[in-house]
Amino acid sequence: MKKKMIFATSNADKLREIRMILAHSDLEIVSMKEAGVSDDIVEDGETFEENAIIKAKTIMERTGEIVLADDSGLEIDFLDKAPGVYSARYMGKDTSYEIKNAAILEKLSGVPDEERAARFVCVIACALPDGRILTSRGVMEGRIGYESKGESGF
Repeated sequence: MKKKMIFATSNADKLREIRMILAHSDLEIVSMKEAGVSDDIVEDGETFEENAIIKAKTIMERTGEIVLADDSGLEIDFLDKAPGVYSARYMGKDTSYEIKNAAILEKLSGVPDEERAARFVCVIACALPDGRILTSRGVMEGRIGYESKGESGF
């Protein structure tokens, strides 16, 4: 029998991706909903690590299962690393990425290339039933362009 691991997300695309990444493991990856967790967890940490740990630890304490949780966002140096941990809630949780991206581009209007440094940060936290918390941080460095490109907010 496979061990169960809960992935703390309500995002179907993230769940699909993590299931693909861990497809060859001996873990059954379940969503929060599939694990019977429907609580809205308040992410009030000041760092990506704190927010990922809050989610993972809270759900592990409620279920006794291994839990993975993530927090991610965009840091723009010219904007003092905003939107940062507030990326998902930047300009309001229900504001589209199209509007958010347009606002960021407007704030960077006239800013030269060398001052448009930015990065996408993603932190994964794993809360284990024995109380251990493991984290890993990934960073993709880059620069903010002058116009929106791509799909789905990227």
